[in-house]
Amino acid sequence: MSDALSLIDQWGPERVVVVSDRRTGMRGVLVIDNTARGTGKGGTRMSPTLGVAEVARLARTMTWKWAAVDLFHGGAKAGILGDPHGRDKEAVLRAFARALAREVPADYVFGLDLGLSEDDAAVLVDELGDRGVATGLPRSLGGLPYDELGVTGYGVAEVADEASALAGAPLAGARVAVQGFGAVGRAAARRLTELGAVVVAVSTASGWAHDPDGLDVADLAAGAQEHGDDVVRLHRSFSAQSHDLLLVDTDVLVPAAREDTVDVEVARATSARLVVEGANLPTSPAAREVLHARGVVVVPDFIANAGGIVAAAHSTDARLSPFVVEPARVFTMISQRLRDNTRHTLSDAQERGVTPRQAALDLAQSRVLAAMAARRSLPGDAHPGSADGPAGRSTAVTARAGRR
Repeated sequence: MSDALSLIDQWGPERVVVVSDRRTGMRGVLVIDNTARGTGKGGTRMSPTLGVAEVARLARTMTWKWAAVDLFHGGAKAGILGDPHGRDKEAVLRAFARALAREVPADYVFGLDLGLSEDDAAVLVDELGDRGVATGLPRSLGGLPYDELGVTGYGVAEVADEASALAGAPLAGARVAVQGFGAVGRAAARRLTELGAVVVAVSTASGWAHDPDGLDVADLAAGAQEHGDDVVRLHRSFSAQSHDLLLVDTDVLVPAAREDTVDVEVARATSARLVVEGANLPTSPAAREVLHARGVVVVPDFIANAGGIVAAAHSTDARLSPFVVEPARVFTMISQRLRDNTRHTLSDAQERGVTPRQAALDLAQSRVLAAMAARRSLPGDAHPGSADGPAGRSTAVTARAGRR
């Protein structure tokens, strides 16, 4: 618990709930970071290397992401320590859902993140018997299937197009490398080609494929349905060293895999003039400084990949409704909001001489701070009629073990 307590600062987290189940071996965590602007909302991931600090870090990113896109939810994230391809995945998911039945859906709604799919969301709904406990459900359950539609990757491509235009170097004809050819990377690559870009490299956990004249994205995407990460092995220019993609000759780099993949070495060596963060926290702080000093524009994650939460907002609003969300409406809002945020962030960064991440962070923090002030939850704000001093949300760290 001391590790969890060290995560607390002036923003949160408000609650850290660690859960376990003896029968299945399930171990998981829910972090509700800051709910000043609304109920905590963020995806649920499953990873064999998951830790509380990782989930808390991602929950904080969600706080900024919701505020930056100006939608009224707070930051939260949940995670399960385990193999997302394991044979016991469904049993673990069900145990996780049961363990968080007190928090879901009153304080948190399950969503999709690394290692979980629409089918997994359906399992969570089935276990708790309420369609309102999860977003990202398959269409057959009245949901808006994020991965199938590619909403996050679509937004990443829209941001790349807007940022390129602002820099005076149109995306049409530009070379793009996409690290991570999962749901986000595939959708981003597909939309990038529609916008006229040339996708020269893509990578998966199995390696990467490269063609300076442009890859056939449609063919790769179709192959991924059958071969998964191994689709790149079928390409004539396959290499097993996935990390090398980050150093390929390109104009635009889209890191859409895991956290902290763009390090100082990559920042010093990349030929990209624009980095669009498709994953959460893919660029280290030190690497961002190096890229900024070199004049490389980095559009931060909570601006670039916010398409998923725009879709989540629509899904959350409609999860108890008999009417299906219209995808066209979602895509229109994603394009509009993300392009507007990109223009604001990059223009503000240039005017003030700060990194785009700092400009975006200032915007998001100002909105969260205003909500905290309105709720009288800032340090020193006394709760009317209370002798307990500061009002606002207190931080609770809870460990809960299942007996089943």
